[in-house]
Amino acid sequence: MQISGVFQATARVVNRGATALITSPRWGRIVGLGLTTISYTGRRSGRAVELPVGYRRKGGDILIGVAMPDGKKWWRNFTGEGASLTILLGGIQQTGHAVATQDARGRVTVTVRLSD
Repeated sequence: MQISGVFQATARVVNRGATALITSPRWGRIVGLGLTTISYTGRRSGRAVELPVGYRRKGGDILIGVAMPDGKKWWRNFTGEGASLTILLGGIQQTGHAVATQDARGRVTVTVRLSD
């Protein structure tokens, strides 16, 4: 599935707005209850990437569900052995290791295990 240039441009604007809200001193605590930002280096591009994502906690892990994974590429940076990333939790940047898995129904979850 190809994503049009208009859709990509719109997604960038929405992502910037969401990131601004998540990192805002005023709104961050409210918005950040189920949303956060992740930062990582692209596996192929080598570029620094920052994205807003929805998340939930399960035990000591952070689970990021990927909506419509066939139309997104970012989660592929965490397939196989996974990769390191930084995640904003409670206003604090934390490092972790993320691994993406896809189930039989095509749903993708990126599991982040925080560094000690």
